[in-house]
Amino acid sequence: MSYQSALITGASSGIGRAFARALPRATALLLHGRDRDSLNALAQELALNGRQVRTVVADLTDPEGRHAVIGAAEMARVDLVINNAGIGQLGRVIDNSELREMEMVQVNVAAPVEITRGLLPMLLRHAHEGATRAGIINVASTAAFAPMPLFATYAATKTFLLNYTEALAEELAQEPIDILALCPGATETRFFERAGAGKPSMTTMHSAERVAQEGLRALGQERVHVVGPTNYLASIAMRLLPRRFVTAAAEATLQKWK
Repeated sequence: MSYQSALITGASSGIGRAFARALPRATALLLHGRDRDSLNALAQELALNGRQVRTVVADLTDPEGRHAVIGAAEMARVDLVINNAGIGQLGRVIDNSELREMEMVQVNVAAPVEITRGLLPMLLRHAHEGATRAGIINVASTAAFAPMPLFATYAATKTFLLNYTEALAEELAQEPIDILALCPGATETRFFERAGAGKPSMTTMHSAERVAQEGLRALGQERVHVVGPTNYLASIAMRLLPRRFVTAAAEATLQKWK
């Protein structure tokens, strides 16, 4: 792992915080989040032995917030971008608020696209100039592999992110940059609480630390990495089984999370 400087969105908790802790101490950090206190506490924890740790507090549902993250990343001269921030909401689309539905699209789709496009020229330029490789990790989900009634918008945003990342990786296959779609399943974070869902009782839960470590190991080796063998097999099944069956099964599973 030879990255000089990394941007991590959604770094104040969960998988983002695990990424920050998993990166080598030689990598400078730019940590993004909305919770200033949690972000500052993590920055203080990681700023050891002269390590440079910057923070940027911004709301990714707001174009100004996304621009602030891009500007801070340019100043930090990042060569690794981890688009981790994401939000979800359990429930029927008609029952969820319009605001929450749009926030999912802004954070899960608009933010990674805008940040990626905004930083790509710098990432490629620095990689060419330094004869090194840049990196992008987009944190998708196993929900990306199927329609998810009761999680319709969240799953659709992750499907977009998965397809976008795979296509981008192919477009830039001859460039000095590694691009990965990381697809964790149920993870031990506050995601379910914030999404208005109970923690799934019959689903394998992975730690945020495992997700982050597998993501860093997979970067440069794979274009899509599904965390855990059970999730990997499920992702294959969701792509091969009849669509109507998969959708109905997903709804039955999510009903138990309510």
